[in-house]
Parts: sequence; structure tokens; C-alpha cells
Amino acid sequence: MQGYIIQVNPVKDEDLIVTIISEDSLETLYRFYGARHSAINLGFKIDFEIESSVRSTISRLRDTKHLGFSWLRSHKHLYLWQFYIKLFMPHLRDAHGINSFYFKLLEYSSYMWDKQNPKRVAIESYVKLLEYEGRLFNTTKCFFCEQEITDQEISVIRAFLPAHSSCCKTSSVNTKAFRKLLRDQRSLMLDDEEVDTLWDVLNEGL
Repeated sequence: MQGYIIQVNPVKDEDLIVTIISEDSLETLYRFYGARHSAINLGFKIDFEIESSVRSTISRLRDTKHLGFSWLRSHKHLYLWQFYIKLFMPHLRDAHGINSFYFKLLEYSSYMWDKQNPKRVAIESYVKLLEYEGRLFNTTKCFFCEQEITDQEISVIRAFLPAHSSCCKTSSVNTKAFRKLLRDQRSLMLDDEEVDTLWDVLNEGL
């Protein structure tokens, strides 16, 4: 089985509780410090096995193998990846079951992470997630006053909800570029400063 580590919690004697997104499930497993393992770290993709036990309510993580990416050698890329991937745990914590969408989204993101600005990859992937979950607010109306947005600049709040700059005193982005992002799931029309603005919004939570 393969999956992405989205949370690592230390417990007694350097053991760990590890949460992993696999292709069709969210697994929370116990990793014994004394067991033979490859590196366990937030954001890593691993191949692993699950060992159930009648003596414990949590299964064990066994026989892990780190499936690395070339960009892991870049401190910047790894830092941004870990910042991005840790957002999935609070978002999915109470999910009763997940399908392959989230795993495939992370597969796509990890593949693209060093092929363009990783913040752009995360933003484009987030739009895909919003569309999948039925939360994409692709409209020309302000979230607060429900009036049409005709300004050249638009404010964006959590979940990429649009608003008049006068209704929401946050950093703004070009309206045309933002609408193209929502429509085409591409960030080409956004400049780097606008990408940083949307990255900050994304990090408020999925």
C-alpha cells in the first residue's frame, strides 16, 4: 500500500502516531520506535503495510519504504510541501471515508511541485478540491453584499470566496485573473505577488 503522511504525532519512548492518505482510505497507525523503518516525516510518500492487533485499537505501521522525490533536496520545496500537506489533516479528520480523489490530487501536486512555482501548484490543486467538494463559488457576485463585482481588483477570503475590496479589507488580486483561475484551474494570469496573496488565503485552511 502507498500513501502520503499528513500528520506525525510523537508518543511515549519516541514512538509515533502516523496518519496517511492512501488511495481509498485515511489510515491512523502506530509506529514503534524500535521497529525497522525508513524515514518517517510529514509529507513523505511511503510504501507500507498495516498489521492489526487484537490487543490494540490502533493498527501498526510496518515495513515502510520511503518513495522519494528529487525536489526533497530543496529546503524551499520541502518546506512549502509540508506546509501544504498538513492542511489535509484538519480538513479530513472527521471524514468517515474518502475515495481516490485526495490521493490522486497529492500525486498530481507532488509530480508538478518542481516543474513550476509550488505555490501555483497548490493554488491550482485547491481549486480542483473546491470543485470536487462542491464548494467552488464561481460567480461574479460578492460573498458579503451579493452585488456584482465590477472592480478591477477583488478581495479573496477563505475557500477562495470573492468579495468587493470595500466589503473585505484584505489583500486583493486582479479580478479577471482570479476568475480565469476558477474557470480553468490555471494561475497563468496571476503575478507572483497575487500568488503569494492566494497562498496566504489557502493556508487559512482547506
